[in-house]
Amino acid sequence: MRSIELTLVALCLASSMGSARGAGSVDVTFVKPELYSDAGDPGASRERNLSAISQQLQRLGATRLADGQTLTIQVLNLDLAGETRPARRGGLVRVLSGGADWPRVELRYSLSANGQVLRSGEESVVDMNYLRHVASHPSYAGALPYETRMLETWFKARFGEK
Repeated sequence: MRSIELTLVALCLASSMGSARGAGSVDVTFVKPELYSDAGDPGASRERNLSAISQQLQRLGATRLADGQTLTIQVLNLDLAGETRPARRGGLVRVLSGGADWPRVELRYSLSANGQVLRSGEESVVDMNYLRHVASHPSYAGALPYETRMLETWFKARFGEK
């Protein structure tokens, strides 16, 4: 049920962003997010993270896809940068070591225009050097900076510039 709600929110955001800018749109669906490797703590944290991923992909579509193009993305798994560990005062803290704790998003996508599929595939998007890329770049400040940069790099490589 939660997956359906997240999909509806993503579709509403995608349709409003696409029409506001007159560009392509991105529809994001999170497939069984409760089974993801690491999407954050269950509850509000996980929902914020999924929303941030969805919004980032929709922003990229609005600026990089041509008018009339629709990109459908199914997020199959998510593993955020770092690892969660118990904090001394209770709760969890995310620790970034730069080791094998890099961000990873497994997804399936289909780009279409005028009823024709232009490109499709299934990929595991990773950034093994995530700590080296973001620290010096102020535009990645905010929610999920490592995942934001990784998805932007992937989007540009797959769909190019508008």
